[in-house]
Amino acid sequence: METLLDHHRATLLWKCGGLTGEQLAARTVPTSTMSLLGLVRHMADVERNWFRRRVAGEEVGSLYWSDVSPDGDFDDLDPAGAEADFATYASEVEAARTVLASHGYDDTFELRRSDGTGVAVDIRALVLHMIEEYARHNGHADLLREAIDGATGE
Repeated sequence: METLLDHHRATLLWKCGGLTGEQLAARTVPTSTMSLLGLVRHMADVERNWFRRRVAGEEVGSLYWSDVSPDGDFDDLDPAGAEADFATYASEVEAARTVLASHGYDDTFELRRSDGTGVAVDIRALVLHMIEEYARHNGHADLLREAIDGATGE
């Protein structure tokens, strides 16, 4: 059964469908570094950070950003690497699904704050946060895709 979160993940991929690496990397809003490929890379890091690092406690680093390049998910694009970036995204989504399958919605994990303190967050709140994150970025994807080739959709 597809969840609402899975629906939003599929929507992002659908909005990117049929485009070349150059089109995916296009920054169609002159004042922004946002692109469809950047959104896919950003969401791969978001999936990794929340599910693998925070919930599962895995010691994995970031995929695309660093202290030297904090916006590397959007800034350090290579259109020729788009296929690999989509494969990385798919891998991180699958890893997130695996983590979710091993937890109930009432299970909690500790979210560490910058001051070193922690707060318990339940999986239900995390899934809601992810749905909101995808909804926001899918709205961005709508505008970016329309600027690329005029395609619009749900």
